[in-house]
Parts: sequence; structure tokens; C-alpha cells
Amino acid sequence: MLSATTNQLERAHEHVILKSKLAKSRTAAFFTELWVRLGQPKYLDVPMSYQDIADYLGLTIETLSRSITDLERSGLISRVSGRKLLLQNRFALGRMMN
Repeated sequence: MLSATTNQLERAHEHVILKSKLAKSRTAAFFTELWVRLGQPKYLDVPMSYQDIADYLGLTIETLSRSITDLERSGLISRVSGRKLLLQNRFALGRMMN
């Protein structure tokens, strides 16, 4: 039980720190962390709507959309379909988190 509580506390702390970053960094961090939690699949099936992601990250839907478009233009991700993404350059995406 202590381990589970510690993990939840650590994730909450990381989420607070995440909200202090720029929108593009928040978006990159969200997709990278989701990719890791889902077992590092080839394609990332995003289980949330973009509105839910924006709310979670403390962004507007428009800002999230611009951030995703910027990540696409940078060649870091590509949209395969509706909520399916390909993280093309996970190393560079991970660097944006800092």
C-alpha cells in the first residue's frame, strides 16, 4: 500500500511540474509518458479525446491542437488516424519534456 501511495504521490508531483511548462512541452510529455505506460507500442492509441487531454494539461483545445500540429511539422509525431499517433522521434520528443 505504501508503494502504491508513493507512486501516486510522485505522479501528482510530476503533473504539477508539468503544468509549469510550455504547451508544446506539456503535449510532448503527455504523449511520451502515455507511450511508456502503454508498453511502448509502435502506434500510440490515445484513449482520451483531445478536449480531455487539453483539460488534463491545463490547455485550451485550440492550444493543444496547435501544439500537436507543431510536433507534426517538426517530424516528431504523425497522425495515423483519429486518435492513433506514431511517435517518429521519441528521443527528441523526450528531450522536449525538460
